[in-house]
Amino acid sequence: MKQPRDLARRFLALAERDARTLAALVDHRDVDDEPIGFHAQQAVEKCLKAILALHRIPFRKTHDLDELLDLLIENKLPQPPHADALDELNPYGVLLCYDLEVNHPLDRDQVQGMVDAVRRWATDLVA
Repeated sequence: MKQPRDLARRFLALAERDARTLAALVDHRDVDDEPIGFHAQQAVEKCLKAILALHRIPFRKTHDLDELLDLLIENKLPQPPHADALDELNPYGVLLCYDLEVNHPLDRDQVQGMVDAVRRWATDLVA
């Protein structure tokens, strides 16, 4: 069985993969918002799961950022930057799977900044 820190590092490595994809797409205006939002949501989700895994907090298989944030709060763990705005990424967690559309444009710079801040937060806590 993996040690908590090893599992947390694995989640961070997966978050890094989504963050790299996000960074590659974010400035291309011919790319729809949905895949950008998807990779942003996935990167944040994996960062939150990294912190939960590090602290041995069980979580179900979910893409719901609110649920993961609630687990952090319930267990008195530090909150990530932009915790109050991360739920805006929730709809993108299922978009590519279910071909749904979001009716508002994505602020790509804001989303990139949120992802970068959450990744720094998680990396600092796992280090």
